[in-house]
Amino acid sequence: MGQKEKVATSLAGAVSESVSASLVPVDEELARRYPGDPGTRQPVHTVYVPGDVFDAGTIRSWGDQALAMLDEHAPDAASLAAVLGLRDDLAEDVHARVRAKLANEPIEDLRVDFEDGYGGTDEDTHAARAARLITEAYADGTAAPYMGIRMKCMEAAVRDRGIRTTDVFLTGLVENGGLPDGLVLTLPKVTYAEQVAAFVRLLEAFEKAHGLDAGRLGFEIQIETSQAILAADGTATVARMIDAAEGRATGLHYGTFDYSACVGVSAAYQASDHPAADHAKAIMQVAAAGTGVRVSDGSTNVLPVGPTEKVHDAWRLHYGLTRRALARAYYQGWDMHPGHLPTRYAAVFAFYREGFEQAAARLSAYANQAGGDVMDEPATAKALSSYLLRGIDCGALGTDEVARLTGLTRADLDGFASPRRGDLTAHAQ
Repeated sequence: MGQKEKVATSLAGAVSESVSASLVPVDEELARRYPGDPGTRQPVHTVYVPGDVFDAGTIRSWGDQALAMLDEHAPDAASLAAVLGLRDDLAEDVHARVRAKLANEPIEDLRVDFEDGYGGTDEDTHAARAARLITEAYADGTAAPYMGIRMKCMEAAVRDRGIRTTDVFLTGLVENGGLPDGLVLTLPKVTYAEQVAAFVRLLEAFEKAHGLDAGRLGFEIQIETSQAILAADGTATVARMIDAAEGRATGLHYGTFDYSACVGVSAAYQASDHPAADHAKAIMQVAAAGTGVRVSDGSTNVLPVGPTEKVHDAWRLHYGLTRRALARAYYQGWDMHPGHLPTRYAAVFAFYREGFEQAAARLSAYANQAGGDVMDEPATAKALSSYLLRGIDCGALGTDEVARLTGLTRADLDGFASPRRGDLTAHAQ
């Protein structure tokens, strides 16, 4: 090898050391506030079931009802494609995957609701029952990947009840065998960051009372008021809330109808594609970016019930809203009725299968430095691998077919998507 050419510099090494030393606090702040994606599966939806209605058969019942609706209103691939406008080359595959999903994992994330949807009078009993049934479901393999409760909010009128229900539920889990890995708590109607901080203190106290690891309990923050987006001084309240959660916030969930009403949208126009909704979710998205906190869209209140024509109309609406959300990087939403499940999964599966081959080819070219007609950067490789991983996790894509087109293993994809994801995979192996 030839001798390396000498390169001239003008600054002493001490200058670089001084600059780096001055930025150590910034480096530490960046690492604390923006750790990146947690590297875990994000469910494609959340289903809310009232605490007085939830029972051991809820998940299977939702799946069976959804399958029955599919059989009645779109019994084959061609009829489903005609309703939703699916591409001909995807129709058979999407229809088959939807049926398989409804049979094997109809709900990815279930929240037993003790807030707006709750109509019972014995909340202690229902909260304790929810803890027992969720523990049993995880033990016998019938649980959704993620399950938990939505308690009442931290406003004065219902605060004590919300705290007690949280305590009863969590205590029940601990006494029945421990906290499941898929546990999720949802704190609704958060308006001030101080309410988030208060909920953190509550969870800290519970962890200490039971000798749990500090930070074991996380929670979602539900955004349902204008004050949760914009504070009185003009700053983004939702960013303050993430900070106040002290690393415990796992998600920001948009509440379509409470938020719409709060900003004065009339009932006929309250929907997740209203400009007011888009504004709120854009603020949530930017505030959460890089923090590891994920954003979820809300729901539609148009239920697919009645004669086939009405069901098809509701399905087209729900499918369109779900596809719209996915394109805007809201990978999760709410489903309020078993009839929403067929179109939730049809939309999700079509979204990932439509872009699968192109994403696989681009990621393969990047990984092999093969070039091509698109010059991708590390950030794009991260987006491509995250796209494929989300498709695998929900059942839209098969691990084998992704490996065949990319030449990459699941661990490879995890490594491209996030260092934290890659670390988790390595530890799991």
